[in-house]
Amino acid sequence: MKMKKIGFLAAAAVCAGFGLAVPGHAQDKSIIVQSTTSTQNSGLFDHILPVYEKASGVKVNVVAVGTGQAIKNARNCDGDVLFVHAKPAEEMFVSDGYGVKRFDVMYNDFVIVGPPTDPAKVAGRKDAAGSLKAIADAKAVFASRGDDSGTHKKELSLWQDAGVDVQAASGTWYRETGSGMGATLNASVGMGAYAMTDRATWIAFKNKAEFKIAVEGDKAMFNQYGIIQVNPEKCPNVKADAANSFINWIITKDGQSAIAAYKLDGKQLFFANAAKEGAS
Repeated sequence: MKMKKIGFLAAAAVCAGFGLAVPGHAQDKSIIVQSTTSTQNSGLFDHILPVYEKASGVKVNVVAVGTGQAIKNARNCDGDVLFVHAKPAEEMFVSDGYGVKRFDVMYNDFVIVGPPTDPAKVAGRKDAAGSLKAIADAKAVFASRGDDSGTHKKELSLWQDAGVDVQAASGTWYRETGSGMGATLNASVGMGAYAMTDRATWIAFKNKAEFKIAVEGDKAMFNQYGIIQVNPEKCPNVKADAANSFINWIITKDGQSAIAAYKLDGKQLFFANAAKEGAS
């Protein structure tokens, strides 16, 4: 019995030395959040996560990709929480059994930015679909993320509203970068092209040159973010307690206040709008 006990303790020590989980021992106090480039590039996570981590003792590791990829990663059980901005896709994630429940978190809006020459003459307009139609009619260069992100999904829906087949124009005036928002904005500035972006990323973007917001204020460009715990019934590796703790913090007073307090150049980037009840 002594030898067996010593053997187990030695194995446990080896496992601990290599950072491996040992049965019966507490799990690492950390979670993986699959999220979007906008929450990361805007600086929001740098602002709110230290507040949560200090209060909870739980380390939050963010994987910042396009919403489509974030959802794929979560479906592959590569994460504990999904925090993205494409509500229909989020609701499908839950209805397919991969998510426990979806909660609204915050919102901002999308804007169309463009060069100072404004070749499509859309500066100052508020109608997104009409402005995109004018860009297409002028064959003015438009840089699209083309990456199945939440921004890309919204952009495609607006092109559809405008009656423009951008797939037919791909590679001509319509150019897909296949990249995140920051890289796409850099490409847009480099090409003198219009682009659609979430407002938070645009405010935080440092390479604007003389580019400005051309189109804003359309209700169709509303941008809602949601948060979902990955379902442990589908993904047994999910750290459900820690994930639920993070979600509860995000959608109740402390998290909502931290989101609302985040500003750059005196401008609020996200507007907290979670319901008052928590996740449990």
